[in-house]
Amino acid sequence: MGDDGAVIVDVSNYELVWPTSLFVSEGERILRTPTSQWEDRAEWLLTEAMVGSTAVTDFREVDAFGDPWATTRESRTLTRTRENWFSELISRASEIRPALAPRPYWPERKGRGLIADGSTDRDARRDFARIVADFADDGYLVEQFGEECVDGSDDLPDASALIERRLGIPDLWPLTPTTWDEDTFYGLIEVFHDLVSRPRRRSFHSYSGCGWHHSEFHNGPARILYRAEINDLLREAGIEYELAAEGEDLGRLVAITDDARRQLVHHVLKDSPPAVTDRVRHAIALFRARDASLESKRSAIVAAVGILEERRALIREDLGKPDDGALFEIANRFGLRHRRADQLANYSDAFLDWIFWWYLATVELTNKLIEAAEPSKASPAAEPPF
Repeated sequence: MGDDGAVIVDVSNYELVWPTSLFVSEGERILRTPTSQWEDRAEWLLTEAMVGSTAVTDFREVDAFGDPWATTRESRTLTRTRENWFSELISRASEIRPALAPRPYWPERKGRGLIADGSTDRDARRDFARIVADFADDGYLVEQFGEECVDGSDDLPDASALIERRLGIPDLWPLTPTTWDEDTFYGLIEVFHDLVSRPRRRSFHSYSGCGWHHSEFHNGPARILYRAEINDLLREAGIEYELAAEGEDLGRLVAITDDARRQLVHHVLKDSPPAVTDRVRHAIALFRARDASLESKRSAIVAAVGILEERRALIREDLGKPDDGALFEIANRFGLRHRRADQLANYSDAFLDWIFWWYLATVELTNKLIEAAEPSKASPAAEPPF
């Protein structure tokens, strides 16, 4: 604590393993809804989100060396001081450096690193199983799979049967990555996205060494964290898919795009009027699906062009006639919509990619034109998502 009584948090010793925005949203929630167990929730968040126990130790030591015979009023002051410390930490989260993988050790630097079986894909499967195990250890599967307790019932849900109901493949739990084919591996990635749920509270059951029990689950933050870890894994393994963070295909593997196109998808989904939102979501899901065919990509383009046709008067108002027709010439001359004999059909997949993203960007443009034409509307501050 500073000389003026202000709480000082030294963030230089901390490393954040969570996405910063997720850490902030969960921390602000703790501060916004204080309860008698708020310190337990704060400690659990620091344990999960930070590397090591340094931040938890610092939190516990805030005014920890005060008078052991403190009055109730003084105890409340201690709580407020810890709350101030935690509040400052959350407000300065952007200053906390992200955790990085360790620099290469001697054997790897000398080209003698251990290689499992020469297969990057196989290594990715083992790493995936390890990530799921870490989530399970932290209670992220308790809501679906249950949790053992010496005082509780032994009748827990059958985790393997639960996965089989979703994937149609038996005997997948416990995870055995050496037995998976590609479809099983990718299917499990998507299934566990839907199964994880973050426990916002844990309590220690000391009787007979029972251990930690978890409660107050929410799937929103768990899925953000899961997507971040899995997408990092896929990127490092050179696998050109990622889990979608929004849209109709949320939590499903989609073809990787660059950051600019990822941002385009985000803005189009966020800003499209309700009347066309479902069509935009469907078009994006069709086009970027892992198994997208030429026909599904053509269908996605047709859906985007259909939205623009409905906005042709708005486009004509800004571009003027006949320039508005230039936007539709490619869709009409190539075999995308009408598929007439006089249309061009001999073009590559790269052409479909180009035309889809061009039309999607035009949908974003018309969204902005519609927004600019509407009178400004005051809206209340958005609530945090969780």
